[in-house]
Amino acid sequence: MAKNQTLPVSIKELLEAGAHFGHQKQRWNPKMKRYIFEERNGIYIIDLAKTIQQLRIALEVVTSVVEKHQSVLFVGTKKQAKVVIKECAERCGEFYVSERWLGGMLTNLSTIRLSVKTLERIEKRIASGGDGLTKKEMTLLSKERQKLDRNLSGIRSMRKPPGLLVVVDPNKEHIAVAEANKLGIPVMGLVDTNCDPDPVDYVIACNDDALKSIKLIIQALSDRIIDRKTALNIAIQREEEEQDTERRARESHVEEMESEEESEEEKE
Repeated sequence: MAKNQTLPVSIKELLEAGAHFGHQKQRWNPKMKRYIFEERNGIYIIDLAKTIQQLRIALEVVTSVVEKHQSVLFVGTKKQAKVVIKECAERCGEFYVSERWLGGMLTNLSTIRLSVKTLERIEKRIASGGDGLTKKEMTLLSKERQKLDRNLSGIRSMRKPPGLLVVVDPNKEHIAVAEANKLGIPVMGLVDTNCDPDPVDYVIACNDDALKSIKLIIQALSDRIIDRKTALNIAIQREEEEQDTERRARESHVEEMESEEESEEEKE
């Protein structure tokens, strides 16, 4: 696991993103007390010094997941999160759900895979011109394709459970969190003062309603994934080059030995 890397996010950046603003005190969850700095004008202020510590741990966790060649599933279906989740997950080549969490996406993955196959069949049929379907039938088929694609596009190639679930707002994504808990998949979450942190293995206490706050943290996680994948690919490439060099050296040595044997035979 890569350690002692420079943290890509500062307390100043978190402040500028509004990551310290929690919910009104009447909406808080007492279990979040240890992550709160103070109450200000009826609003709970999150302790960003702790958020920085949590983010450091979170970055080490995603590094470990990538190094184990496991996948990450990003989930954020609330309005403020969906675009960021989709863009960052696609950029780092990981899975995501940004529209709607379908029950069983983790616990009943085989059924979800059947839905993906249905989507693929519909796409092939539309691409072939509809095979004699009426205009109305084609319209209905296109709508079904759009619906399936919207819900499944981020996990189309996911054939086994991920090594880590990253959620924005565990209250909103409670079904996804519960499924991950059931399967023993570690959960990392952007957790606000109104949330229950108990089902989340790696809490990142922050404002999970502000776009800038969400983007700053999710982008930091996705950037780390990209960095580690790049480093691993370079390491693999170097190893392959070294193996190729060794193979060529062995072949050259064998050729030299055979040449010497032939020369000895000619002398005799």
